[in-house]
Amino acid sequence: MYVCIYGFISAGGACGYESKNGYGHQTAALSTALFNDGLACGSCYEIKCVNDPQWCKPGQPSLFVTGTNFCPPNYNLPSNNGGWCNPPNAHFDLSQPAFLQIAEYKAGIIPVQYRRVPCKKEGGIRFTISGNPYYYKVLVWNVAGAGDVKMVKVKGSKKVGWTTMKRDWGQYWITDAMLVGESLTFRVIASDGRSSTAWHVAPTNWQFGQTFEGKNFK
Repeated sequence: MYVCIYGFISAGGACGYESKNGYGHQTAALSTALFNDGLACGSCYEIKCVNDPQWCKPGQPSLFVTGTNFCPPNYNLPSNNGGWCNPPNAHFDLSQPAFLQIAEYKAGIIPVQYRRVPCKKEGGIRFTISGNPYYYKVLVWNVAGAGDVKMVKVKGSKKVGWTTMKRDWGQYWITDAMLVGESLTFRVIASDGRSSTAWHVAPTNWQFGQTFEGKNFK
């Protein structure tokens, strides 16, 4: 499938990721058709510039990016002339360093071929805990394999069963379960149905603002 791509420097705000989360410049903001209301945050893609010999880099090198942000539609412009992120377009806004790996800067926007690929990440799945004793918010990031997460469960060391967390936005997951003073175990279920359990990844003396690392997908 052929889509358009624009050399715009983007960050990771709509998914909750920050620069310190390690995604670097190999990132993309996804159009509505790809973003799926934030459920696609963390998904990975291989992108190639095609059918534009004037601007594509020789040899059509592949670019691998993680979806970390949202490219909003612009309904004041037609989808083929500025409204690139309007539905039903599959479109990527790339950071400038990423764009320059496959095309010349002057091109601005190019036709591409893309496909979904497994994510390759260094280290384990990260869990960053924020909120307060009555409202827990956990950012799940650095997920390998499918990359995007469809469900997160948490279990305190004093609890009998699992608590299913609710997705707040992007890859932020929330619960009002009382968990202070308990070691925390997280179970992450990816969009491909596989699960990874980080047993007692946060010790009993964990604090809000801390990040913990669990087992990743291969």
